[in-house]
Amino acid sequence: MLAPQPFFEARGTPFSEYHRIQALGELGYHVDLVTYPFGLDVELPHLRIFRCARPPFLRGIRVGPSIAKVVLDALLAVAAARLAVTERYDAVHSHEEAGVLGLWLADWLGVPHLYDMHSSLPQQLANFRYTRSRFVRWIFEWAERTMVADSKVIITICQELQNAVIAAGMGDAAFLIENVMGGDIGGLKKGAVDAVAIRSRYGIDADQPLILYTGTFEEYQGLELLTAAAASLAASHPRARVLVVGGEPEQVESARARAEAAGSPMVFAGRRKPEEIPSFLEACDILVSPRVSGTNTPLKIYSYLRSGRPIVATDLRTHTQVLNELTAVLVPPDPGRLAAAFERLIDRPVEGARLATEAAAMAAERYGREAYLSQTAAAYKRLLGDRLATTRDAVSASNLGSLRTT
Repeated sequence: MLAPQPFFEARGTPFSEYHRIQALGELGYHVDLVTYPFGLDVELPHLRIFRCARPPFLRGIRVGPSIAKVVLDALLAVAAARLAVTERYDAVHSHEEAGVLGLWLADWLGVPHLYDMHSSLPQQLANFRYTRSRFVRWIFEWAERTMVADSKVIITICQELQNAVIAAGMGDAAFLIENVMGGDIGGLKKGAVDAVAIRSRYGIDADQPLILYTGTFEEYQGLELLTAAAASLAASHPRARVLVVGGEPEQVESARARAEAAGSPMVFAGRRKPEEIPSFLEACDILVSPRVSGTNTPLKIYSYLRSGRPIVATDLRTHTQVLNELTAVLVPPDPGRLAAAFERLIDRPVEGARLATEAAAMAAERYGREAYLSQTAAAYKRLLGDRLATTRDAVSASNLGSLRTT
């Protein structure tokens, strides 16, 4: 498996990679993961982690396209090729842009390739406003077309990506496997700090309305929109607070300065351990996802659905693939409308409780772990076909009810 990200790191794609590896282990597979030289080691009995070399000038890597990623991807290719010389593999499973390398590696080894499509590469250029170069965009478009067209199996993580693969004529090879496990790691349902302690830590009283945002601070996430909405909310509900979890230290300081200048009642917690996040969800009254662009579903939405808390989100395709008016308050990406949604749920707790109940019911019905494992098993059955060893302890979709739940 090729993962061109820090692994493990508490953000979208690494979470998805973790759950994919965990599911494959439960289905009887062993995974050699080749990844960047950054991130936390995780211990799973069926996983070995191999890290590529680290350039001396790099101490970490930011989310999104960059020259540093080009360098790291080249080193990832070297590490993967070295491993392929010494080991025998049944398949190559590649995430994001590593699919180009994965196709070459699979062809060299004579094994099938699976492309794990977490986003549209050309759309990433727009989301991160990385470049306006037509040539760079053409490279990203070519890479995506090639990875979709030449892979034996494609996994997509949202309906919009699934539709794109179907439109490319590869619908028969595509498996929609949504990130239903969200930010849960190792089966942890609650962190070491309880909800009361979290409020106390940040000076928030038990009766103060609390809105929570979790995620990265990239522009497409809509933090500026949230800051402006929080400033509007302060006029009508001065005791309300917005707790923000995530972001790199320099991003947090910049966001804090903008919030103070706008008069926004925002409290910044910085990055927290994954096992603490359930307690943060429990500590709040309202959850928000203020994205302003993109089409892939945020991984946090699935955790939000199970949280028992009402959700406010922008009325964009990135959210409406999963959320609807029965499970969330959906508003245009406008500060006034977002603030009005917060006010509505603060003033009408019964409505918030109804939305949270509907969301949890939908999550239980449509986004359970059994469906996730069943689809993963089906994708690998198509990928390997006759290569599936009869002695492998693979789990079929027909007996998933007996699987250990983590």
